[in-house]
Amino acid sequence: MLYPSGTPTQPEIISVALSKLTLKPTDVFADIGCGSGSVSIGAAPLVRQVYAIDNRDEAVHAARENIKECGIRNVSVLKGAAALVLEGLDIDCAFLGGSKDMEQVLSILIKKVPRFVVSAVRIETATIALGILKKNNRLKELLQIQLSRGHELACGTMLKPENPVFLIVGGVRC
Repeated sequence: MLYPSGTPTQPEIISVALSKLTLKPTDVFADIGCGSGSVSIGAAPLVRQVYAIDNRDEAVHAARENIKECGIRNVSVLKGAAALVLEGLDIDCAFLGGSKDMEQVLSILIKKVPRFVVSAVRIETATIALGILKKNNRLKELLQIQLSRGHELACGTMLKPENPVFLIVGGVRC
């Protein structure tokens, strides 16, 4: 797998995020700030169509190569500013893993997408997303996930923590 700059979303975080979206085989899914395409690759078998969106050349290249390597055919990689690309798409659910214009992207998701998850490693990002979703009555759930992995140490095993991740689940409240 190719990884552009930035921290790739850990597989366990992808699993939790996708489970919160309750994906259906008829869904059209957007992976916003797709980076390596790992979230798109995880979602592809569960939905009809995936749009992997990123504005960075290195990310678009990495996502295309990784998706091709996995033999996945229902993912379209789109290069451009997320807010502009999203305006022209009809989607059912989304994962927002990164975007320079997060506030604008969230305003679009709030208007047109019934289910979405925002992933944040920075407290400031989580705070902004949380505030926007609360203000618009679209906050469903806030999770903070701390993952540790076992590593050998002196004939034993130690746990080495990964960065904690916030998942902010948004959508239409029941």
